[in-house]
Amino acid sequence: MTEWRPSATLEIIETRATTLASIRQFFAERAATEVEVPLLASSGVTDPAIDLFQVATRSGTRFLQSSPEYAMKRLLAAGSGDIFYCGKAFRASEVGSRHNPEFTLLEWYRLGWDHHQLIAEVARFIEYLVGAVSWQIWSYQQLFEHCLGLDPHRCSDEELQESLTSSGLDVVGDIDRRDSLDLLLTHIIEPTIKQWGLVFIVDFPADQAALARVLTGKEGPLAARFEAYYYGVELANGYWEETNVTELERRFESDRLKRTKQGATPVENDPHFLAAHRSGLPDCAGVALGVDRLLMAITGQQSIGSTISFDWSIS
Repeated sequence: MTEWRPSATLEIIETRATTLASIRQFFAERAATEVEVPLLASSGVTDPAIDLFQVATRSGTRFLQSSPEYAMKRLLAAGSGDIFYCGKAFRASEVGSRHNPEFTLLEWYRLGWDHHQLIAEVARFIEYLVGAVSWQIWSYQQLFEHCLGLDPHRCSDEELQESLTSSGLDVVGDIDRRDSLDLLLTHIIEPTIKQWGLVFIVDFPADQAALARVLTGKEGPLAARFEAYYYGVELANGYWEETNVTELERRFESDRLKRTKQGATPVENDPHFLAAHRSGLPDCAGVALGVDRLLMAITGQQSIGSTISFDWSIS
């Protein structure tokens, strides 16, 4: 028998509606403008960790957008001021208790802010929706040393492999240093911080900067970005945005090389995005937050599908 009923209860569907209204009220009170972006665009992100949906059209291949970031930065370069988007985003091959290929993403940008100022606003945003919550900031290095006794910036490859083995992580095939650290973060550190409430991680290695700027600290080059975890669930990823177009082009080329090495189809640079940066992206900080995961926390659900009217299995 074909299942036609929604994957979320009517009560949770109502909670989603009131939560979306509260999100928009939060930004209305802070003078940020809601914007819309194209969901089907002529270019996609180069990030090798993101698998894109491709759609054939009469005018050529289009990509379902994995985030509104590229279009929002074009708006910022055009003089939009502080903006936010709350709507659909798409990532193929991401299905699980915390992933649905079609999901709701909240993304916003603040002009003249760095990532530390944005961290404080993310904390205020979470409190606005769920009530008072304790929160703390840890550096990437502090967390690894606290949870694993490992300095992620200075450890040798052998020490890193020993940490994977002693943590019970059986790695099949060759993975690079970045992926090894990510395994330890997701499989060992995330469960450890599950009882800590709201946790912000800062000072990531420079090779994990994505589109954030890189700053020189006492540990060397570090990415000016953060991740926010709420009781062990990753909710948000924020950057003090890189504005140098030459540096962005270098990173995109690195992404293409990694995609080729992985056997994935390379993704061409978005010419509109790069042109906007050449025109001048204002100094800003931005963050993307998973609304469905936030609803999991608000409603106490263990599966993202329980917060979506029709999840991937029945949509």
